Amino acid sequence: MHKIEFAGEMPDYYPTGPSLQCSATVDGVPATYEITAEALEDHFGARSYLSEDLLPAFMSNRQDIERVAGALFEMTEARHIVLHSGHFRFAL
Repeated sequence: MHKIEFAGEMPDYYPTGPSLQCSATVDGVPATYEITAEALEDHFGARSYLSEDLLPAFMSNRQDIERVAGALFEMTEARHIVLHSGHFRFAL
């Protein structure tokens, strides 16, 4: 079992994804997790891929998103993960 801690700061918006990215640590080592705009739209009510629509959807569902991110960090042992819509299909 890994010790995973999420930073809790505001995510960074990456328009090329489009996605939001946040910091975490896994066993004290810096890590990042990213969630696609598609996942935020499909599962968390974001109205568009614009940052002003993605951020509120992320913030109001952060606990569920971080739960899935933690499970993926555990499963893959990666230091950067990208959460796609399919990761949430059966997780919520």
